[in-house]
Amino acid sequence: MRKNPLSVDTAGSNGTAAATGAREHGELVSPSARLVEDFYIVVVIGVATPVNLPAARAGIEAQLARYPRFRSIQVKDGSGRPRWVPTTVNLDDHIVYPRLDAAAVARDPDRAVEDYVATLSTLPMDESRPLWEFHVLDFPTSEAAATTAIRVHHSLGDGMSLLTLFMACTRSAADPARLPAMPPTPARTGAIWEQPRPPASAGALALAAWAWSFAVLAWHTAVDVASFFATILFLRDPHTLFKRVNHAAHQRKRLVHRGLSLDDVKFVKNTMNCTVNDVLVGVTYAALSRYYFRKTGDADTSKEIRVRSILLVNLRPTTSLQACLNMIESGKGSDVKWGNELGFIILPFHIGLHDDPLQYVCKAKKIVDRKKSSLEVVFTHLAAEVILKIFGLKAAGAIFHRMISHTTISFSNMIGPVEQVEFCGHPVVFIAPSGYGPPEALTVNFQSYVNTMMVNLAVDEAQFPDCHELLDDFVESLRLVRGAASSLGKNNKND
Repeated sequence: MRKNPLSVDTAGSNGTAAATGAREHGELVSPSARLVEDFYIVVVIGVATPVNLPAARAGIEAQLARYPRFRSIQVKDGSGRPRWVPTTVNLDDHIVYPRLDAAAVARDPDRAVEDYVATLSTLPMDESRPLWEFHVLDFPTSEAAATTAIRVHHSLGDGMSLLTLFMACTRSAADPARLPAMPPTPARTGAIWEQPRPPASAGALALAAWAWSFAVLAWHTAVDVASFFATILFLRDPHTLFKRVNHAAHQRKRLVHRGLSLDDVKFVKNTMNCTVNDVLVGVTYAALSRYYFRKTGDADTSKEIRVRSILLVNLRPTTSLQACLNMIESGKGSDVKWGNELGFIILPFHIGLHDDPLQYVCKAKKIVDRKKSSLEVVFTHLAAEVILKIFGLKAAGAIFHRMISHTTISFSNMIGPVEQVEFCGHPVVFIAPSGYGPPEALTVNFQSYVNTMMVNLAVDEAQFPDCHELLDDFVESLRLVRGAASSLGKNNKND
């Protein structure tokens, strides 16, 4: 039996007045959080059972006390600077149980979920309340018994911090008494651009090569910084079918996803001696190329088009998500860096046709390795803070918007649990994070969960009415790359 919808008070919260009295004592909103005031994160979660609303409410309420940002609103102090100020939270304002057209749900429940999530990109959030919502769609689809869409304002945190928070709210499905198992701590320590110093016994040549790597780092950084300023001032991507057509109008975003085999991704990674991220960038090259040449009907297989993506990079110290979860669980959540700790790099994407599918991965690895030998990501993070401090929010926002609109795609990749988890007692079937707000027609996000790599697309609905065909291209591209890697492995064994 369907539960009655929860009431949603759109008149505002009584906590605002109390917050005003305490505005001088709240934590300042970070510069990076102020730059993403129009950006929102949407995480679609499928669960294996119908929603037990009392259990879900109790679980959400229990977690709120641990995360002050989810109990705070932004209030300007006497000097006009926004601060995080605690306020009263009414769960009925944040848990939405919408009434959908029963006929539409019965006819195509998957489409009903997709359409509802798309409408969220057109609806503002009430800034008099903490900026997060749970939208419960309690009916079965082809993927899950029920679906929840979590909408969070980007100022509350970036994808990595919000994923860590979400994981801290879950438990292992195999053993609900413990936290979920996460991927092991990365073998690499220190910054990604840092080359480990060779021991003295390695000889003078090895030490000279190590010292030379810093000269290369400085040169690459100078080139990337010049490209960054050129992008802001005049350098823009060519107009392709991936480029946003109308930057002035706000377009409704359709958020779609498709599961890929994580085992296939890892097989290619091991065969090509690269990283998972290299494989995903290469598969994205291949998928966009298939889509482009099919849609345009261009038969020139020698043509190669260069566009650029904004690749988000986590700037937190290299550690495991498990370590962060353990700190939260032990009551040391303040030791975890919340908020937006991101830089970005401008990553070239190549659109072209290759006879050998592995060429996409080889090209991706070469470009990503080159970007690792640069301080571009640190510079972009610091530049955002300096520009905001010197020129103010309006000018900094215009510069940020201009840089994004001069590129074509946003891209990110996040690591999730390696085992199935439960959220408030509900076994999670899939996790599909995405978002809207950036002035781009296409955003690509990858999210791993157990043995699935979910590719999530946020597309301008009018510009990509056939976005599911683009998802098909991701599936087919990985299949071709996996097949080519398998053939390469067999040939190497025969040799």
